[in-house]
Amino acid sequence: MREDITSIPVSEVFEPRDGCPICRMRNLLEDRVAEYITGAAMMEPDVRIETNKLGFCIDHYRMMMKKRNRLGVALILESHLAELEKHVFAGPPILGKKPQKQAKSAEESTGTCFVCRQVDWAMERMLSTVCRLWENERDFRRLFDEQPALCLPHFSLLVQTASREMNKKNTPEFSKSAAYLARRYLT
Repeated sequence: MREDITSIPVSEVFEPRDGCPICRMRNLLEDRVAEYITGAAMMEPDVRIETNKLGFCIDHYRMMMKKRNRLGVALILESHLAELEKHVFAGPPILGKKPQKQAKSAEESTGTCFVCRQVDWAMERMLSTVCRLWENERDFRRLFDEQPALCLPHFSLLVQTASREMNKKNTPEFSKSAAYLARRYLT
């Protein structure tokens, strides 16, 4: 199989043949982004602007707390909370936003996560790479077919990606192969 910068991480995820490879892919990405954000990236201005604006979901916040840099997480959280206060409760109490607008701003601010956004962006690209490799590389096709499982959510995600990314003549065969893995796992 030809290896390039996009295919190597995908191949590495498919090689262990233990459970759902897409779950492994997502877990690997989440761990890498959590490691990245609790490392030197927390002091990069462009990253801090994004983390201040987006914040973190509870799962990723807990993941970050398990990393070694709790002080860094505290600094990120402190600046995020200050940004959140400005966004939700802008202005002095008497002249600020009305409670209904504050509630709407609070709702908009709590449904986002920096880690989720980064992982979703990377997953989209990696799933496209899975489809490209399956179409163009016999070795990868065999590796894909040898997987022991494909969970239902990732089966659905892969088939949706294939319908957008793959050649129309290859999509049914890929979908059938993915369905076989998901059904075998379900059984």
